[in-house]
Amino acid sequence: MSESSSVPPLLPGDLPATLGALRAAGHRHRTVKQELRDNLRARMRDGAPRFAGIVGYDDTVLPEVERALLAGHDMVLLGERGQGKTRLIRSLVTLLDEWTPVIAGSVLNEHPLHPVTPASRALVAEAGDDLPVGWLHRSMRYGEKLATPDTSVGDLIGDVDPVRLAQGRTLGDPETIHFGLVPRTNRGIFAVNELPDLAERIQVALLNVLEERDIQVRGYQLRLPLDLLLVASANPEDYTNRGRIITPLKDRFGAEIRTHYPTDLELELSLIWQEADLVAEVPEHVLEVLARFARAVRESPSVDPRSGVSARFAIAAAETVAAAALRRACLLGADSELPSAEAVARVGDAVSVTSTLRGKVEFESGEEGREIELLGHLLRTATAETFRARLAGLDLSGFTALVEDGQAVETGELVSAAELLRQVGTVPGLAKVLDRLGIGDAPSTGQAAAAVEFVLEGLHLSRRLGKDVTDAGRTRYGGRD
Repeated sequence: MSESSSVPPLLPGDLPATLGALRAAGHRHRTVKQELRDNLRARMRDGAPRFAGIVGYDDTVLPEVERALLAGHDMVLLGERGQGKTRLIRSLVTLLDEWTPVIAGSVLNEHPLHPVTPASRALVAEAGDDLPVGWLHRSMRYGEKLATPDTSVGDLIGDVDPVRLAQGRTLGDPETIHFGLVPRTNRGIFAVNELPDLAERIQVALLNVLEERDIQVRGYQLRLPLDLLLVASANPEDYTNRGRIITPLKDRFGAEIRTHYPTDLELELSLIWQEADLVAEVPEHVLEVLARFARAVRESPSVDPRSGVSARFAIAAAETVAAAALRRACLLGADSELPSAEAVARVGDAVSVTSTLRGKVEFESGEEGREIELLGHLLRTATAETFRARLAGLDLSGFTALVEDGQAVETGELVSAAELLRQVGTVPGLAKVLDRLGIGDAPSTGQAAAAVEFVLEGLHLSRRLGKDVTDAGRTRYGGRD
């Protein structure tokens, strides 16, 4: 999500600057949950987008989130890593009002019509309608904490400030408190990522926040009616099996929502297109290979299903393949006779991801030492499936004829598109291949080379063409497999 982490826009000049002007403008105080509910209902009526950048959850997760928001429930999102839990939580901020009034200088972002601390109530009583009013952008109303074992109650809730005690204040004085992240997100949304990693004694500190909406610090209670939406994320293995979330805390969340990986290939591709920062052109058929590869890894019995295979796996794979194409273009562009210095990824570039991305996958204990071999097999399977899905039924005899009579076609990481196309010349059936791959009838040199290499690899994987790798690292297609 970009807005919550960006610099807030400039404050509009027509917003009330005093409490009197705020009342005159007809402003009314709403809780955060009322605000979220009203804005969500308005967007639903208008048909406006409600959760920007969230792919694949329209019919599953998002309806449950909307029901939780309409009910005013705090929620916990359960799902394996890389399922977009944090992205979804951050997108909730866009449902807040763009600007909201606060008592100027209030640490707890108190509403001028609803002060909660004794100091703010006294200030409102003293200043009356002349009370200065500040305005807070919604991007500043979001707080987030990654739960770690060293997180303390002071980090989340607050602690006594010894400096203020030394100044003569008593322990019962709220002014002695240095507030933590949760109170400072008052009138906003606070997220706790990986909640099971929070020590159980620290989880206890959240009980009052979720139910009684007050906080306790160092043995004395502060009646501060916090106004916030609390959202947590957790891995279901930790949440349900290891018992690392205390039962009273689980009971206080109003909604428990399960997330998931993309349910079909099209959603996986959409996610890659949306999230990957590609430094070179990656044709659709290459991205489809990577999407099928990610799904095959996720479903493999050799991979630990409890840890999952993050959606970032496919995104990083696409970025790695694009980088391989850019590297080839940079190294060979100066020697190219044709305008093929453009960086276009080919299916052979995907081989590099098996080594660079193996650290993103947790394998079963019995597969130690075979990680790259397993990933290589799954990549070949994904390539063969894409070949069949894209080019089934086409006459590809023109490509097999290329290597009859002992001829061979060489390609590889450092073989330019121009060099590859010079070897194959005019190939019968190439136009139909380009059409099936969505490249069209006017391909660039790089696009045509990507299509030719894909056909050659697909023919090899369907046992219609031989293949070997030379000592120089080039891939040679030729003869019968």
